Amino acid sequence: MTTEFRSEFHTDDNRPYYSYGAYCRLIFGRPMQKLPVAAGFTCPNRDGSKGTGGCTFCRNDAFTPGYCDARLPIGRQLDAAISFYQRRIRPETGFLAYFQPFSNTHAPLERLERLYNEALSHPQINGLVIATRPDCVDKQKLDFLAELARHIYLCIEYGIESTSDATLQAINRGHDFETARKAVEETARRGIPVGGHFILGLPDETGEMLLDRVRIINSLPLTTVKFHQLQILAGPPMAALYEQQPRRFPQWTPESYVDLLAEMVRRLRPDIVLERIVNQVPPRFLTQKAWGGLRSGELWRLLEKRLREKGAHQGDFLYLCTGDSPRGSLRR
Repeated sequence: MTTEFRSEFHTDDNRPYYSYGAYCRLIFGRPMQKLPVAAGFTCPNRDGSKGTGGCTFCRNDAFTPGYCDARLPIGRQLDAAISFYQRRIRPETGFLAYFQPFSNTHAPLERLERLYNEALSHPQINGLVIATRPDCVDKQKLDFLAELARHIYLCIEYGIESTSDATLQAINRGHDFETARKAVEETARRGIPVGGHFILGLPDETGEMLLDRVRIINSLPLTTVKFHQLQILAGPPMAALYEQQPRRFPQWTPESYVDLLAEMVRRLRPDIVLERIVNQVPPRFLTQKAWGGLRSGELWRLLEKRLREKGAHQGDFLYLCTGDSPRGSLRR
C-alpha cells in the first residue's frame, strides 16, 4: 500500500519539544498508531552468530503485547492490533506496521521481503517501522529498504542503547558504537528515516555523562530518538548485578529523572523527533514496582511542565554541544 509523505521539519502543537504527534501530522496529515507485530526473528547475540544469552537487560516478552504471536500470520496480528487500538484512538488515526520484537532485519533478504510485503498488503497499513540492531543490516538489505521507502513510508529504528563502548561490552551488546554510527549514516544516506533507541541508567553511566553524550547523538543523522529509563526485569543477568551492586545504578525519582530529561532535551537538536521518554512493562516482570506505577502520560506532562517552568525548549542549549555562542545559562 502506498501513501504520500513529506520530509520538511515543522512542529505545530506548541509543545516545547518536537513531538511524534507533530511529526506524524507533518508526514501523514493525521495521527498515526504503531501496531507491533512479531515475525519470529531472534538476535545475533542469542542465536550464536555473535554470541549467546542476549543483552544483560533484555527480556523481550516483557514489552511484547499479548496479541503479538509469531505463530500467527502478520495479517491476523494486525487485525488483532487494530481491534485493540480502535477503542482507544481517534477515528482518523492511521496505522503503521511495527516489526518490534528482537532484530527484524536478522534474516535472509528473501524472508524480509515476504514479511514486509505481507504487512503492506493489509488495507489499513500506511507504512512500516522496523526495529533492529545496527549489526543486522548490510548494503544489500539497505538498498532493498531504500527502494521500498521510495513508495511507502518506512523508518528503521536502531537499538543503540549507549554511546560508550565500555557500557556496550558490559551489557553483552555484541557491537560497538562505531557499528551503530555507520548503520545510522548509511541508512540516512539512502533517504530512509532513522530512529535511535537509548537506555538511560545503565551501570556506571551518570547523569552528567548522559548530558555530555547528547552532543554525540546530535552528530548522528537521526530522525527520531527514544529515551527510556533502565527497568530491572526479573530473569536477565542485570537483575543479579543490581541486587549485588546497586550503587552502580542511578536511583532516580520521577522528579529527578524528568529534570535530567529536560536538560537532555535542551541540548538535543531541534529537528530530532522526541518519540519516547519512558518505558513501561507489566508489574509482574519487574523486580520492584517502578515509581509507584506512574504512567507514561504523567511523565510526559511532568517533562512539559518542567520545560515551561524553565522557559526552555528543545535545542536551546545546543551551543554547549556545538561551540556556538550561548543563548542562556545552565542555572536559569
